[in-house]
Amino acid sequence: MVITKENFETEVKQSSIPVLIDVWAEWCVPCRLMLPIVEEIAKENGGKFKVGKINAEADPELAEQLGVRSIPAFFVFKGGEVVKKNVGIQTKDELLELVG
Repeated sequence: MVITKENFETEVKQSSIPVLIDVWAEWCVPCRLMLPIVEEIAKENGGKFKVGKINAEADPELAEQLGVRSIPAFFVFKGGEVVKKNVGIQTKDELLELVG
């Protein structure tokens, strides 16, 4: 799911289930390496949590609002708040552990 400043409030802040956010950019090689892992997690999570992607170039204000300094950056929201975050290439297990 693509997250933008227009749907951030409803899809992330008001979500009744946890949300894993991947902040990325087209030119970012590590971000492209993470793409299949993030997509696999999104397909396999069985509705336990949402997976969303924020394009840092298309939505720089939202990336800045989250305090993103380098990408890929991963955030877990629960109850509308960031509860965990991590930066850089992650394994599938590390991302799943992040969502917890």
